[in-house]
Amino acid sequence: MKQFSLELERYRVRDGPNASRSMEDFGAFVIPGPCGQDLRVIASPGSLEIPWEHVSISTPRRCPNWQEMCFIKDWFWDAEEIVMQLHPPRSRWINTHPYCLHLWRPTNDAIPLPPMIAV
Repeated sequence: MKQFSLELERYRVRDGPNASRSMEDFGAFVIPGPCGQDLRVIASPGSLEIPWEHVSISTPRRCPNWQEMCFIKDWFWDAEEIVMQLHPPRSRWINTHPYCLHLWRPTNDAIPLPPMIAV
């Protein structure tokens, strides 16, 4: 996860839940989206215990669309970094929100990609 830019910091609405963490890579934001909808974002950098960078994206009345997910991905990761949206087993779901999607990147492992012809 790249360091937050000064432009992104303009959209911060509160500190992250763990005040001891650097605010450079953790927090909550409301970012004007590319489709006219404010996007609510919570970002976390992962840790030794949870080696996953994570960003959740939500809107008040609908799920974020592909363009909005790509827009947020580019705010929090570099263009060439691989980031994924996961569909875990339903038994592992917690704190469900009807209009929230998530982006993930493991910090310890590379994410494999399918062959170029399949992408």
